Amino acid sequence: MIIGIPKEIKTLESRVSMTPGAVETLTRRGHTVLVESGAGKGSGLPDEQYAAAGAKLTDAAGAWGAEMVIKVKEPIAAEYQYLRKGLLLFTYLHLAADKPLTEVLLKSGTIGIAYETVQLPGGGLPLLLPMSEVAGRMAPQVGAHHLEKSEGGRGLLLGGVPGVPQASVVILGAGVVGTNAAKIAMGMGAQVTVLDVNHSRLQYLDDIYQGRIVTVSSNEPNIRKAVTYADLLIGAVLITGAKAPRLVTRDMIGTMKEGSVIVDVAVDQGGCVETIKATTHAAPTYLVDGVVHYGVANMPGAVPRTSTYALCNQTLPYAMKLAQKGVEALHEDRSLALGLNTYLGELTYGAVGEAFGMPSTTVEKVLGLA
Repeated sequence: MIIGIPKEIKTLESRVSMTPGAVETLTRRGHTVLVESGAGKGSGLPDEQYAAAGAKLTDAAGAWGAEMVIKVKEPIAAEYQYLRKGLLLFTYLHLAADKPLTEVLLKSGTIGIAYETVQLPGGGLPLLLPMSEVAGRMAPQVGAHHLEKSEGGRGLLLGGVPGVPQASVVILGAGVVGTNAAKIAMGMGAQVTVLDVNHSRLQYLDDIYQGRIVTVSSNEPNIRKAVTYADLLIGAVLITGAKAPRLVTRDMIGTMKEGSVIVDVAVDQGGCVETIKATTHAAPTYLVDGVVHYGVANMPGAVPRTSTYALCNQTLPYAMKLAQKGVEALHEDRSLALGLNTYLGELTYGAVGEAFGMPSTTVEKVLGLA
């Protein structure tokens, strides 16, 4: 198969979808890999390393002209021109928060396989996992920075000092993002509260941290109370492939302390805070009622070296299956098949259809597995 690795062009997005080592693995199996010149520069991976691994260096049009394109982030408007019927696109899509992209993928007939909806039999999300770990660990350090007075925050040190209380960190969600956020926030010395609807997750966190964090059942009254004392509020809620639920309403924002900070990691799925909107690394924050809102939708892009390797470790096995067998790989791998979001003009992920009131079908029907 001819595989394209284009350069990411989203604002300050420095990750790349495949490392030179991954490219070598693919080329040794007889595949042709077209890498856009400069694609790996932001991750410290120069063109020379890709060439030595067997890649052919090209321009954006060349990389997008491949049979399968492997990316990190969803295509943005400048890349819509490259989408076409039969193109196999393997990347994060987050369609439930992006109607224009959904419509373009359907109109173009692109076969879109989303990293974030590839799902293991036990419910695990192997291709979302590494970036959730990175984003979760970044959230407290990003929040701590924006709590500084010069960044618009309350002027608090997250861990406090002897004789001065530490800051209060409230985390909505005890999944991968929330658990990693709790680990780092606690390590920085903050007072940490985690809310979730899943009691077993709260039990797990209570056990491993031996009561050093506060666990609270997630419901509207408890969320409403928690936001009033939060110095840093971290949104870490996920419903696979669907728009994130709005847990923090507009009126709740008015009850938060001036200079407190919100970091909504769920923003790439629409966010769990009503007042959140997607921002960029170039302009990451804005104020609503004196509360600092951080809504960067590609947080791991700030640490591209770590993120590129973490992501590629997980995506490469699936990329190899697709390179070897194309769409036929979906017939053999149920987990990979669940990643299919668009197929030759049909929407194949129900949660996206529900988000936009669009008709959808099933993976089984379009692949002839029903």
